[in-house]
Amino acid sequence: MITVTEVTNKKTYRDFFNLPYILYENGHPYNVPPLKDEEEDEFNPKKNGAFAHCESKMWVAYKDGKPVGRIAGILNKKYNEKTSEKQIRFTRYDVIDDLEVSSKLIDAVSDWGRQLGMNKLIGPIGFSDFDKQGMLIEGFEEQDLYVTIYNYPYYVTHMEKLGFDKAADWIEFEIKIPDKPDERIDRICDLTMKRYGYRYLDIKNFKSVEKYFSIGLNDIMNEVYDHLYGFVTMNQQQIDRETKLMKQIFVPDCTTAILKDDELIGYGFMMPNISDALIKAHGHIFPSGIIPFLKALKHYDKVDLLSTGVKKKYQGKGVNALILNRSLKNLIKNGVKYVYTGPELETNVQIKDQWKGFEKRLNRRRRCWYKEI
Repeated sequence: MITVTEVTNKKTYRDFFNLPYILYENGHPYNVPPLKDEEEDEFNPKKNGAFAHCESKMWVAYKDGKPVGRIAGILNKKYNEKTSEKQIRFTRYDVIDDLEVSSKLIDAVSDWGRQLGMNKLIGPIGFSDFDKQGMLIEGFEEQDLYVTIYNYPYYVTHMEKLGFDKAADWIEFEIKIPDKPDERIDRICDLTMKRYGYRYLDIKNFKSVEKYFSIGLNDIMNEVYDHLYGFVTMNQQQIDRETKLMKQIFVPDCTTAILKDDELIGYGFMMPNISDALIKAHGHIFPSGIIPFLKALKHYDKVDLLSTGVKKKYQGKGVNALILNRSLKNLIKNGVKYVYTGPELETNVQIKDQWKGFEKRLNRRRRCWYKEI
């Protein structure tokens, strides 16, 4: 017998957050377990500023008393107001290969959405653009990233059988780093800086960038990403939380910031690839996972690109080239061989264009699904 129960007590709460570790136990080679503390904070109104404009509910599916599936629903009122849509989101969808379990989980979110007057269900997509989103539909034999979620191939079959259609796709690339910098581009960047009065922020530690990221990052992301699918402007509490998370994974040579008159006008933020360390940590950095985690931040030959942006006022004026040039020089200096881009909307031409001329391969694709409810 299959039942779906809303998360309202300690048992259902524990089952909801433990389920991914059960589904991918025994050292799945491609799944990167999420950090449990971060996952719980995402659904904590006291920690996640998105609850200023969002509501959320969580459910767990049981089969013969055993947890076999989970799902969360999100009502993002700000996004609905922005787009004049009546949509409910789903996220943290995990399930055994049983279509009936999936159907009952989707019904739980759909019923809640209809009670709220919504007419469309979309997902997997989270509270904000910083949240993990998109269902893996290609690249099942590629190791996942810290910022993404792995899923089994049968998830896609379940979506199709339940009547979902494509809403948007995100694509990811593996970029091969060249052996040496391009001196010609270096000269062009020097001329660009002199012409426009740009300068690189001298980054020695997180304190060097903290004030710029907590203020300027908000301005840039909210301006530049506003047109992207699913994006809503973030409030200062959300930015402050993300800034604290950045501090935990911050490496000076993985960050580039461009200033003009002490104003942040462009940035590129990367991090060492810590997938192997997170697999060893199995959801908990402390106590046993701390040593692999610290080693991964210090000794790395792969990095993940998390975010990049340039203020609209300065787009087309060489700032992107400056970010890319400085980032490449730092990566080459540190012996980095590959950059993993993380999810990029397939329609985001500007992002894709910056990788022209690089040896690359498309290694993963993720999908946001939708259906009328």
